[in-house]
Amino acid sequence: MSAPSLVRSSSPALPTAAWLNPVELGVLGAMWGSSFMLMRVSAKDFGPLPLVAVRLTLGALVLVPLLWRARAALTRRLWPMIALVGALNAAVPFALFAWAAQRAPAGVGAISNSMSVLFTALVAYFFFGERIGARRAVSLLIGFAGVVVLASGKVAGASLGWAVAAGVSAAFMYGVAANLARRHLGGVPAGATAASTLSVAAVMVWPFALATWPQAPIPGVSWLAASVLGVFGTGIGYVMFYRLIQRLGAARAAVVTYLVPLFAVAWAWLLLSEPLTPTMAVAGLLILGSIALGRRSPA
Repeated sequence: MSAPSLVRSSSPALPTAAWLNPVELGVLGAMWGSSFMLMRVSAKDFGPLPLVAVRLTLGALVLVPLLWRARAALTRRLWPMIALVGALNAAVPFALFAWAAQRAPAGVGAISNSMSVLFTALVAYFFFGERIGARRAVSLLIGFAGVVVLASGKVAGASLGWAVAAGVSAAFMYGVAANLARRHLGGVPAGATAASTLSVAAVMVWPFALATWPQAPIPGVSWLAASVLGVFGTGIGYVMFYRLIQRLGAARAAVVTYLVPLFAVAWAWLLLSEPLTPTMAVAGLLILGSIALGRRSPA
């Protein structure tokens, strides 16, 4: 999940019923939060790459109407950048999160994923000359402190370090993709950008997925989890997010970032009996607090 990385911040806010936006934000947070639980359920049977291939294919199919409607904007010269963004915003990070889901509770992946907001600012500063400002610099330090705390934790005696490293690497790729899409795909409607990058990412992943497809039959519950992950967590989730952008603008719609880790931990606790450890709680507070502080900065 990182649809915010493909958002253009100039999206206009449109009027709507006062109750609808909070409800849709909550539903989207619950939907994206469940993605980490669904990966936890299905990754052990599919393996990372087959799971990602199924997820990307189903998500892309949901978004095909958006791709078809904006096909004229997708000129030939854009496809190399679409492929790069697809790799950095979907193919590789989805695989890293699926790999981490085999080794750590769902909340670990969700908390690591929230770092993408801060990485977007960091990449913009180092590679594109955007100003960060003192408050956002402090927020970045707090966020990285949260990552260190999270990586130091253990669940059932097993270290979380490698799973956290995978999740944070995926979040960094989201940050790079955010800046590339903003600068090179800004003229393409956001929904079409999502559809095209997911489609290209699926094509990239399938050869590796087929090469690593599990020999044992995949249980029905894992197929169900993968299908829900692709259709709802990837396809419909993107559509909902872009609708919110149209009504609220990108900055206000990105509030969903705060909700995803909370829902991820809640779903995993409720349905998988996964604990919320003190280390996860402290790390989550540090990272989400750093995001809140950074978003208040005028820089």
